[in-house]
Amino acid sequence: MVCPFLRGRPSSEDDPRPGRPSTSHTEETVACVREIIRADRRLTIREVAEEVRVAFGTYQKMLSEDLQMRRVTAKFVPPLLTAEQKDDGVSVCTDLRDRAQNDPKFMSSVNTGDECWIYGNDPETNQMSSQWSTASSPQPKKARQAKSKSRPC
Repeated sequence: MVCPFLRGRPSSEDDPRPGRPSTSHTEETVACVREIIRADRRLTIREVAEEVRVAFGTYQKMLSEDLQMRRVTAKFVPPLLTAEQKDDGVSVCTDLRDRAQNDPKFMSSVNTGDECWIYGNDPETNQMSSQWSTASSPQPKKARQAKSKSRPC
């Protein structure tokens, strides 16, 4: 096979092809994709591409070029508590401290269990928590879930 440029081809641009033009990458499709992503930013490219019935690469191009979105992972932060939850925690701790100081029998009334521990953790991975974001939107946050020790009652 002889190189087309050796035969005098002046450009590396693709030649026009016969057939129908692509109909999947339209303004209507981009608007539809925008609404789907706004409804659930955790959807994957494959899930939305199947729902909208466009090719994986076309959908990927819509997100990155037309909508200027990228996939970001949630930022881990200390547990996200509301002001009310923080106040409740402080009041419970204050109450327990006051009862322990004022009632000498309080500590003997505390029930303890055996040495069997149950560990709780957050099974969501970084990939599972990632979502689509624009350059101007804030980075998503996710509470860091360390293994918490708790005893069965």
